[in-house]
Amino acid sequence: MLEYAVSARRVDAHGSEARAKDAVLVLDTDLSGRRDAFNPAELFLASIAACILKGIERVTPLLEFSLAGVEVRLHGERQDSPPKMTSVTYEIIVETDETDHRLELLHKNVRKFGTISNTVADATHLSGTIRRK
Repeated sequence: MLEYAVSARRVDAHGSEARAKDAVLVLDTDLSGRRDAFNPAELFLASIAACILKGIERVTPLLEFSLAGVEVRLHGERQDSPPKMTSVTYEIIVETDETDHRLELLHKNVRKFGTISNTVADATHLSGTIRRK
């Protein structure tokens, strides 16, 4: 079983920071918002994107899948009462010459083995597509 640790602290009324290993991430916890930091919902979506990208890094060597680049775009919908994310959609855009079948195989593997995406899929509606650039 793997374990993870993150600590977070309030810096001031305009923001906070989270730390993991040697990394520091500025968090938007200002009630007015800030443009230079991720708010909690954006951080949530970014964690799904990171999971997808890490999954691609993990499975491309196993599948001998050739790619030149990957981009992930996400969209989340939040309801107000009770506050929660009701759905997340994503689009994976892959720069590759692989066949459509192999592209779908990549998508299947990324969805099957994604720790964060599997956790999110159990909690809310998660759907997405993969396409070539």
